[in-house]
Amino acid sequence: MAKAVIVGGTGQIGLALARDLVRDGWSVTIASRSVSDIPPGCRHAIADARDVAALRAGIGGECDLLVSCVAFDAADAAALADAGRDARHIVAISSISVYRDAEGRTLDEAPRCGFPDFVNPLTEDSPTIAPGDTSYSTRKIAMERTLFDQAACPVTILRPGAIHGPDSKGAREWWFVKRLLDRRATIPLAYGGRSRFQTTSVAAIVDAVRRAAAGDLAAIANVSDADCPSVAEIGQTIMEIMGMKAELIGLADSISYPPALGRNPWSLPRPMICSALATAPTTYRQSVGPAIDWLVRNVDNDNWRERLPHLAAYPGSLFDYDADDRAARLPDAVAIAG
Repeated sequence: MAKAVIVGGTGQIGLALARDLVRDGWSVTIASRSVSDIPPGCRHAIADARDVAALRAGIGGECDLLVSCVAFDAADAAALADAGRDARHIVAISSISVYRDAEGRTLDEAPRCGFPDFVNPLTEDSPTIAPGDTSYSTRKIAMERTLFDQAACPVTILRPGAIHGPDSKGAREWWFVKRLLDRRATIPLAYGGRSRFQTTSVAAIVDAVRRAAAGDLAAIANVSDADCPSVAEIGQTIMEIMGMKAELIGLADSISYPPALGRNPWSLPRPMICSALATAPTTYRQSVGPAIDWLVRNVDNDNWRERLPHLAAYPGSLFDYDADDRAARLPDAVAIAG
């Protein structure tokens, strides 16, 4: 029986991967810092991502696949490489945020340095920021390089974009879902609703992990949906799935980032689109349904900050309906056909 260990496996990616592997007959251990609900058929091991001894105990000797969903910096990578000396393959989840433009600007430094002007589509050969410890992006690229340098087995780094799927703690789709449930008649969108931020289903990530374990992927692979919808198209898709309707309003382009009005979790003044080695066979429209169903069943106005803490941590208010109303009345606001 093939054996897998998933570090940080109680989150969105880990749970989906664990369920998939168990269905396929794998022995699966989920390693996390505290006891949590885990899928049926999985073993649980309490281990911090940097506690090498605890990780080794959780791995329990040889394993076919060691996956980390919580490797964020060089220290995490060093611990993973050390604990996984007997693993046959290591997969770590990174991010497309590591890519930079010609001026060295990246996505997570954009509010301070200006939004990057990427040469789209981004490929695995596109330039990345230098490793360091000053930002999410620099720490992620440091993680990648440390793992390649120190691991004793083949390594695959997966770089997804804006992830969607069930069990998310930062589900961007809630931005639309909550407005629809609250019966908002109009939903204003910054940058005319044209923002494109590469989407990635959690199912595509699971498939990429399986391909990596089988030796069918390169050492670094972007992971994406088959398309990259605009934020207006995302909103229209969610409305179709929910069977609800609101008028999407495109706001005039803003020189600021982030925008003052119509800001949403996909708001980008210029596109960030990937050409991915691990491109999913399905589009966003075809794959986002489970995420919307999960949100409608599990999240509401009373618990959303608890259920979606990563989304709740976004700066500013995501649900300032007075600001929405002001934006919709602007003279240059235009209804988006759909």
